Amino acid sequence: MKKLYFLTFFFILSSFSFAQNSSELGVEDSKNRQSYEIEGFKMYPNPIVNGILFITSFEDQLKEVEIYDILGKRVFSRTLLKGKSRLNISTLKSGVYIIRVRENNKTATRKLVVK
Repeated sequence: MKKLYFLTFFFILSSFSFAQNSSELGVEDSKNRQSYEIEGFKMYPNPIVNGILFITSFEDQLKEVEIYDILGKRVFSRTLLKGKSRLNISTLKSGVYIIRVRENNKTATRKLVVK
């Protein structure tokens, strides 16, 4: 019986001493993350075959587009003006990239495949 009390006490004590809230762990809740994500963000086609990428969003404002290779080197950077959604990336070689789009202090990051 003493062992059971000891284990219960130890479990309660350890849960208090190691408890951390999600902000301390760097974990964002979905409500906070959505406030920084571009609303209605769409990027198509993916994978890209013909070198043309379309990027749209609900706000349809000026967008800063950056594309990085898998090593983290920026290989492409353009600004899409308000009302424009077509982006010519035919200069990129076949491979997997990361695309980051910024619009009105909000960001969307996605994987991009170029064939």
